[in-house]
Amino acid sequence: MFGRFKDVALLLGRIGVAVVFLAHGLQKWNNGIGGTAKFFEMTGIPLPTAAAVFAMTVEILGSVAFIAGFLMPLVGIGYVVISVGALLSVHIDNGLTGQGGYELVLVLALAGLALGFNGGRLSLDHLLWGRRRPRRDTEVGELQNA
Repeated sequence: MFGRFKDVALLLGRIGVAVVFLAHGLQKWNNGIGGTAKFFEMTGIPLPTAAAVFAMTVEILGSVAFIAGFLMPLVGIGYVVISVGALLSVHIDNGLTGQGGYELVLVLALAGLALGFNGGRLSLDHLLWGRRRPRRDTEVGELQNA
């Protein structure tokens, strides 16, 4: 019974994290690759155009995939890469809390990573590649035959 609640909670967590990243990705989309790359260059991010394309791809396409539960570990790692870049280039000097602090970036990165590797059964990943657990009587039979 609690398994269903757990899976719904994980789905809601994925949606929450993905919506925040998606909103940031759409801001970048509105600024365009050039505008986003220019901002990245001003903040010292190396290879600003490649970084802009990467960030926009992860934040937009990755977030849609994350909500659907598709390639969750890969998207979770992408979220961490983007968040570490934001933390080091923009937020670190502002401290953990306060105006421009890195608390949200840190929480989003770690929540994305955790959900990416533990996103629940309400996902395309589970549907496509989920492990099927052996039936209980098979496990007992194997133990008795050992």
